[in-house]
Amino acid sequence: MILPLEAATQDFQLTLTHILGRMRGIHGDAEIVTQLDETGRTKRILAAELGARAERLAAGLASLGLAPGDRVGVFSWNSQEHLEAYYAVPCSGLVLHTMNPRLSAEQIAYTVEHAGDRAIIVDASLAPALAPIAARLDGVEHYVVIGEDPSNSFSGAADYEELLAAQEAGFEWPELDERSAAALCYTSGTTGNPKGVAYSHRGLCLHTLTMAGHDAYRMSERDRILAVVPMFHAMAWNLPYLAGMVGADLIMPGRHLQPEPLTKLIEAERVTATCGVPTIWMDVLRYAEEHGSDLSSLELAICGGTQVPPQLMREFEQRHGVAIVQGWGMTETLPGAALAHDPPAAGEEERWARREHAGRVTPFYEIRIVADDGAELPRDGESQGEIEIRGPAVASAYFRNEEASAASFDDGWLRTGDVGTIDERGWLRITDRAKDVIKSGGEWISSVDLESALMAHPAVAEAAVIAVPDERWSERPFACVAVSGEVSEAELSEFLAGRFEKWWLPEGFAFLEEIPKTSVGKFDKKALRGIYAERRSDG
Repeated sequence: MILPLEAATQDFQLTLTHILGRMRGIHGDAEIVTQLDETGRTKRILAAELGARAERLAAGLASLGLAPGDRVGVFSWNSQEHLEAYYAVPCSGLVLHTMNPRLSAEQIAYTVEHAGDRAIIVDASLAPALAPIAARLDGVEHYVVIGEDPSNSFSGAADYEELLAAQEAGFEWPELDERSAAALCYTSGTTGNPKGVAYSHRGLCLHTLTMAGHDAYRMSERDRILAVVPMFHAMAWNLPYLAGMVGADLIMPGRHLQPEPLTKLIEAERVTATCGVPTIWMDVLRYAEEHGSDLSSLELAICGGTQVPPQLMREFEQRHGVAIVQGWGMTETLPGAALAHDPPAAGEEERWARREHAGRVTPFYEIRIVADDGAELPRDGESQGEIEIRGPAVASAYFRNEEASAASFDDGWLRTGDVGTIDERGWLRITDRAKDVIKSGGEWISSVDLESALMAHPAVAEAAVIAVPDERWSERPFACVAVSGEVSEAELSEFLAGRFEKWWLPEGFAFLEEIPKTSVGKFDKKALRGIYAERRSDG
């Protein structure tokens, strides 16, 4: 009897429970280190013990009445407890909502309400940021606090350690469908409210497997990985699951991302690999040069979120022997969709030319360049158009947002909003951004939101906010305003300060009689960038 082809392999569900079991058993002696304060004090736990604690956390969440499919927010830094939630929540059938403390209070409240969180695990140090909006979060039934919260910010809140201690060992992990949601992240990559991206177990597992390959992160059991990328930012670029699967040690910096504690942590823990945005590594390089720091253990830093300055890559390699490898991805795709490792046997000129690309397309991703009319452009490294992408780790829609989904997804392809080229060997170059949103230090700033706020000032008739180059942050917002009365830069900055975080505020202002318009009456930001971005670049 000849069996049908589909019966030749087992129907094995790709779920994070498998990675949890592998981390806890096969790689149970891997170490997780969390930095506790600025002095370098740390706490340590082996992966086997962390897996046992994740089991108790899952039992604790079940004891609160949470059921599969319920969303659980986590409002915390990169820490052991956050890692425990990364495993306990999705592996028990719940959905992990990684909350971003860098959002405004209004946006944080929106994401919690939109996600439908029934419970929130919150670090006590972040309680002051969450407590003021807790009263409006009617759907949140339970708060679990990590650490001591002297102000008792949340009525009836459970203590994290007490919740775990109250549980018996032996929680029975459920059988999960690999296509069920495991995690939910929000991105504010365009205007308006943040958009939710739901990741399936299958997508996260395949991304983890792909990133472990030589074409991607190139990290293995021999590595001590420093998780600089916040765990609320695109699943920390999947480092928590990658480390668990391959057995690498994982070093968690907590909230201590300043150059001094970060550089000292690299030295003390003999970090070999890491990921993070360029601004972090600019600061680390500067600190290391000024203080003679020992970075000899560090071999690889995957760098992305915004264009990586070529000089940064050269200085790290030449002075410290560290390969800064540029990568490209989005919350909607998970990071690492393209990576710019050195081509084999490449000469110096070609090697550095390639390192300035966004990277070469990673396995299980497909990328195409399309023209304004939707036609696919040649893969010749010259033809420029919008970058579209698809693959098993790429979102197919936004969570509970049909309007945004319709605008961003095209017959299975994600419209990224980035403009670039791709050649026949899969090397991707980003040349521009189709949208007017500003990316500063790896974080998005909405130009439209700033414009709307500026035009709420009685003296401002028109406002257009553009991105201008910045050596430190890659881009900063710059406001062009047409005014109908007397107003100063300081007054406008103060006006905005009551509405936005400090790092959102424009770097400068230009006062015009009228904002230039396109033929259809829109603000001509291309013309404004041509004037003010060039002036800033020229100093």
